Amino acid sequence: MTKHRIYTMSFASVYPHYVAKAEKKGRTKEEVDEIIRWLTGYTQKKFEAQLKKQTDFETFFAQAPKLNPSRALIKGVVCGIRVENIEEPLMREIRYLDKLIDELAKGKKMDKILRK
Repeated sequence: MTKHRIYTMSFASVYPHYVAKAEKKGRTKEEVDEIIRWLTGYTQKKFEAQLKKQTDFETFFAQAPKLNPSRALIKGVVCGIRVENIEEPLMREIRYLDKLIDELAKGKKMDKILRK
């Protein structure tokens, strides 16, 4: 079975799109970074190191220090698919991130996005 194309894409190549989507709706890069840190357990320094290394999505999530157990509370539709129904683990992690960025861009409060 061939890997989905996004798995081999550099996280750093997609990251500016996450930031742009948020900023277009009046949110900040810092909020995007906070979401990514919450989801993956990276510190800001280690997250920035991953960006600098041009780590692909597969490696980025595989090396995540501690995927947040509360991420299972993320529900909803991304790209026409319910994230909670995605069976392939890596794709589900990527779609969790997409959903969180969507919520940020839609103006949801950070404590709600971070499932506090």
